[in-house]
Amino acid sequence: MKNLTVKKYDQNDYKIWNDFVSQAKNATFLFHRNFMEYHKDRFEDFSLLIFEEEKLRAILPANKNGNTVYSHQGLTYGGLVYKDETKQTAVIEIFQTVLSFLNKNSFEKLYLKTIPSIYHLKPSDEILYTLFLAHAKLTRRDSLSVIDLAQEKSISKIRKRGVKKALLNKLIIKEEAGFELFWNEVLIPNLDNKHNAKPVHSIEEMNHLQSLFPENIHQFNVYFEDKIVGGTTVFETETTAHCQYISKNPNIEDLGSLDFLFQYLIQERFVHKRFFDFGISNENQGKNLNEGLTYWKESFGAGTIIHDFYEIETSNYTKLNGIFV
Repeated sequence: MKNLTVKKYDQNDYKIWNDFVSQAKNATFLFHRNFMEYHKDRFEDFSLLIFEEEKLRAILPANKNGNTVYSHQGLTYGGLVYKDETKQTAVIEIFQTVLSFLNKNSFEKLYLKTIPSIYHLKPSDEILYTLFLAHAKLTRRDSLSVIDLAQEKSISKIRKRGVKKALLNKLIIKEEAGFELFWNEVLIPNLDNKHNAKPVHSIEEMNHLQSLFPENIHQFNVYFEDKIVGGTTVFETETTAHCQYISKNPNIEDLGSLDFLFQYLIQERFVHKRFFDFGISNENQGKNLNEGLTYWKESFGAGTIIHDFYEIETSNYTKLNGIFV
């Protein structure tokens, strides 16, 4: 590729950015500017567009802090986004151009989080090979618990017992329009009691995002005698149903609520997807694993998909010289 240039995103790029996201082979709705900007007050955006002459070849959702650039810290995953026509050699050239641009603008490091393979529309690991060539340092590795819905589903006996218990208790699942009940009655109290933490998203933010992406963001609640006892918030992409939040009421005896809910989501509601992603069970930057939570997810038939995070010295753009033979 020749005549590659890098441009910092501004509001005039809104349409070309979103059009590119809709055509990329490794993008989801999280990269749409409407999603990225719901928390723009918390991050100083430094997203980049990479052009070959007048043609947009790749984008990098990002923010900056001091002399460091990050794959956007407000997003679960990120990295270099490109189309199917952009092959391995082109990704190497594009990434070298990005590193060189950052280096010349006095940024010392780039922290890049990858896009897990389950969210790719087509194989898109060109960036992983490129990171290896650029001597990127692996700084974090999370393990996602994922079910391949194209394969035969294998739910354990203990989960089946939970479903039977839920049926005996006459639990009801509802897909809701709002998030208030789940947040206030289940999620916030549970996070506070167990982890002294709060949800990443506020109720107002979730309602706003769902209004922008009604086909992608869903809330499912479970009821016992008209009282909410559990639920999950699901982000749906073209390939995958991802559980953003999972919680049940800690003050109510085990009624089988989550077993009942997830059997429904896996075997009925999202059975048409390729993957069902329970999310991570990691803490401490991936260095600790919640054993009980992992076991619970695996008992639905989930296996592990890796999500990697890298640190790259921007001066390493020179490492990508002389690669091709």
